[in-house]
Amino acid sequence: MKDLFSEHSRLYQQARPTYPQALIEELLVHVPSYERAWDCGAGSGQLTQLLAPYFQEIIATDISQNQLDQAPRFANVNYLQQSAEQTDFPAQTFDLITVAQAIHWFDFDKFYAEVKRTLKPTGIFAAIGYGLLNVDDVDLNNRIGHIYTQTLDGFWDAERRYVDEHYQTIPFPFQEISMLSFKIELTWTGQQLWDYLNTWSAVKHYQKQHNMSPLEGIKDILLMQAMTVSFPILLRVGEIPTA
Repeated sequence: MKDLFSEHSRLYQQARPTYPQALIEELLVHVPSYERAWDCGAGSGQLTQLLAPYFQEIIATDISQNQLDQAPRFANVNYLQQSAEQTDFPAQTFDLITVAQAIHWFDFDKFYAEVKRTLKPTGIFAAIGYGLLNVDDVDLNNRIGHIYTQTLDGFWDAERRYVDEHYQTIPFPFQEISMLSFKIELTWTGQQLWDYLNTWSAVKHYQKQHNMSPLEGIKDILLMQAMTVSFPILLRVGEIPTA
């Protein structure tokens, strides 16, 4: 798994969107028991904090200790610096295993071997994420789209394609469960959107090569207004296939 976000973990925690409560409630309908959950690639706890009220125990892992240090604390949540592809958890431990906006960075074969080893026979696995944002201001939305596809072309890591393909092309060796569609809808200030765009890994890559931000051309218009922002939610949910 790549670690692209340790250096800017505080900004990531502050600027990344959270998931809607309706998504959590729909996911939990399919979980047979609320004893233990594993949130892997947890980062600064965007998903972990939403699961915390429902489970007796949650283990949240990430390879970045800097990210985990930014996560909110709960009595039933244990944050561990650990790779998603190699853990020391006992077999058949978890009722739910989640990975949010991170599975595209994983070694799929090694990670899925861990999921199948540590998931209870009746447990549920969920890969969750969000795609490219949409802004209600058409001109600004077009400018952001141009930066995403043109200016930053060649600066996105290859794994980003899985996000652009809405996780439909990731390997998924599970018996898939049909789920409702969801999206994240937020009202953001221009500053909030600016902060979010600055968490893009490709923006960091561009800045290091060119010593300037690829976002400078939209900074003035961004900081002048509030806006409605939406993200399509990427969701694959499944269970271990029965023999």
